[in-house]
Amino acid sequence: MPVLARNNVHVSGLGQQAIVFAHGFGCDQSMWRFVAPAFEATHRVVLFDYVGSGHSDVTAYDATRYSTLQGYASDVLEVCGALDLTQVIFVGHSVSAMIGMLAATRRPSRFERLVLVAPSPCYVNVPPQYHGGFERRDLEGFLELMDMNYTEWAGSLADRVVGSAEHPHISTELAASFCATDPEIARRFAESAFLSDHRHDVPQVPVPSLIMQCAHDQIAPEQVGRWLARHLPGSIYHAAEATGHCPQLTHPEETVAVIRRYLEVPAGMPALTAVA
Repeated sequence: MPVLARNNVHVSGLGQQAIVFAHGFGCDQSMWRFVAPAFEATHRVVLFDYVGSGHSDVTAYDATRYSTLQGYASDVLEVCGALDLTQVIFVGHSVSAMIGMLAATRRPSRFERLVLVAPSPCYVNVPPQYHGGFERRDLEGFLELMDMNYTEWAGSLADRVVGSAEHPHISTELAASFCATDPEIARRFAESAFLSDHRHDVPQVPVPSLIMQCAHDQIAPEQVGRWLARHLPGSIYHAAEATGHCPQLTHPEETVAVIRRYLEVPAGMPALTAVA
């Protein structure tokens, strides 16, 4: 099956330069519905679903390919290749931030810059030098809950992602999205996302990036964003007022404003406050 159909790719917008929006774990391209349209007047907006997510072709799923985040990075590169995209602005949420970094490292000519929304290269605490937010045993227990009670797991993760009782409808939507994913595929994606350690890949990223750090993020805490800012070449750190782990849904106006402000400045030049 052609890549564009396989990954349920949708292209819109009036601009020449492409801005590719990539969704996080357990989600699909609809997670960008409050943000992506804001860029249609100035960019070629590209939305897609990773294989195994959303309305992608689930028959194309290969357990070996998607056992690591490199398999999902291949999805990104193949979508860009099918559309013949270069100098892409890649906006990746959560685990897609790391997927975008891996893709840009493999094919830097495809990318102009990255926008990393609530990113994390490693979710596991590695004391004393790194605080990822979770003890490994807790993450393993969380994965075991997927096997025992998938619905309860989905609701628990959704509440943690949103991080606030102010957005119950978002929690409900996320839980439904998690439940809509094939449990076996979701389990493998969760392992490749939450138990991986890509800190060693961070210094190799060859294109500039924006790190959008949210307040009170229970999935990617502030310590993670600041670690990235110290180790990711050409990165700019922005502490958002948005709370939780999914600002494109809970705080879309601020998310749009932060991305626009970053894109107003030529790539490689400082636009926001960096971390010393």
